[in-house]
Amino acid sequence: MSEVTTLEGLHEETHVAHHIKNPPEWKAWQKVAFRISFVFFSLLCVPTNLAWYTRLFSIDFAHFQWRIFYEFANFSTNFYRVSSESGRWGIASYVNWLIVLIIAVVIGLTWGLFDKKRKQYNVLYYWLRVIVRYRIAVGIIAFGFIKLFPTQMPYPSLSVFNTNFGDLMPEKLYWASVGIVPAYEVFLGFVEVFGGALLFFRRTSALGAIIIGGISINIAYANHAYDGGVHVYSAFFALLSLFILADHLPAIWNLLIKERDTVPVQHYPTLTKVQRYISLGVKYAIVLSYTVVFFYFRLYNHLYLHYDKEPATAGLSGTTGYYNVTEFKINNVSIPYSPLDSLRWQDAIFEKWSTFTFKVNRPVKIDLSNGSSQKKDIDRNYELSGSAGGRRFFYYDADTVNHILYLQDKNTGTSEEGGAAAGGARNNARRGEGNSSNQNSARSGGRASGAGRGRRQSDAKGEKLVLHYTRPSDSRIILSGVNDKKDSIYVVLDRVEKRYPIVEGRRYAQTFTP
Repeated sequence: MSEVTTLEGLHEETHVAHHIKNPPEWKAWQKVAFRISFVFFSLLCVPTNLAWYTRLFSIDFAHFQWRIFYEFANFSTNFYRVSSESGRWGIASYVNWLIVLIIAVVIGLTWGLFDKKRKQYNVLYYWLRVIVRYRIAVGIIAFGFIKLFPTQMPYPSLSVFNTNFGDLMPEKLYWASVGIVPAYEVFLGFVEVFGGALLFFRRTSALGAIIIGGISINIAYANHAYDGGVHVYSAFFALLSLFILADHLPAIWNLLIKERDTVPVQHYPTLTKVQRYISLGVKYAIVLSYTVVFFYFRLYNHLYLHYDKEPATAGLSGTTGYYNVTEFKINNVSIPYSPLDSLRWQDAIFEKWSTFTFKVNRPVKIDLSNGSSQKKDIDRNYELSGSAGGRRFFYYDADTVNHILYLQDKNTGTSEEGGAAAGGARNNARRGEGNSSNQNSARSGGRASGAGRGRRQSDAKGEKLVLHYTRPSDSRIILSGVNDKKDSIYVVLDRVEKRYPIVEGRRYAQTFTP
């Protein structure tokens, strides 16, 4: 495999290529730096987790799912995890980079002892850049599609709108502030997908690296500031982009700073005809898979499957809204409103999907994740993640014939099991999709969609309630049944028409009076 140096001008007619029999010898420090860099970036870009390979060889092509593209692109080197706040959100979360660097230094220096006569590594350097370019491209495109079809940061739910500002974790506030402007999230996704696609091609790799490097640094910074939890992964793309860009910096410096005519110099190996056909076949198989095919599956999911972070099952018809708890009885004893009462509900919310929430002065464990797109509605935890304030989240199944709600607690546990206080989320408590059909088909016996399965979906969830409901009017719902303490409860809910300045817009906010 001989080597070619290509001089690429601004026009095709200036393109010149010639073989170099004796390429210039690299300096000693360049060879040492390359050996270490080769091992370092190879370990970062090539999966080291056996589970990744297990998934690879267990693909069921008879039931091919779009999630496969995401799973294979979304991996990171993980030798060790520091179990601390810094290990989750801070500088200690980069410990695996340090481990990889140490391994790279040891192997790189050892490599040099057995390869002292090598004059240059132009061919290996070319293939390393190919690996890094493709790792950025497939990873950032998969990352971008969950924004392009806005599912990474969903539109805030009614429960978020009615949670006190101090009871929301920084990550939840940041994601909600992006999710409430879907067009902006779509734009961010487009930039990531576009920049990633540029990195598939050598001639546009510099522009792609600039775009992805810039946006990835911004994402990493924002995740450090708001404890979003994907700071290491986004910083990973920034680091790889800087590596790709480093090869172009001398030419960019000469062109833009020194204002000199510049002809980029590219080193790459010549390939035989068969090798060229194989490389082109592999290249365009990856390119088409992660642009055209992946786009189709993501679009199909967005339009029909609704495999998102928020539940897909439609809620009880006509109930969506915020409700005051007008009357609350336990064992036929009326309990007056008090924000300090640990039994009485303070308010309640029916989401447009099959989630019912109520606020009570009782600690609940805060879900510190940023949510995930699970196959089953009851396991979709984004709506409750990052929220405190004592709000309880229940998945429900509505039997519309017998007027019964079957509810199952979505919270992972109470503070007695190690949770945080309901009075507010601690500011120092810090920190993205399979194939499912839309579960909106009616169930036999009049039971609303999918929830019979829901009650069996996760036995590890919390309490289960069975409540009868009546609807004297469109704005009133009366619930009665037995709570988790086996006490009878009677609850009268009256809907309140609320307007939210952040939804109405700036001009409405200027005239808003509570």
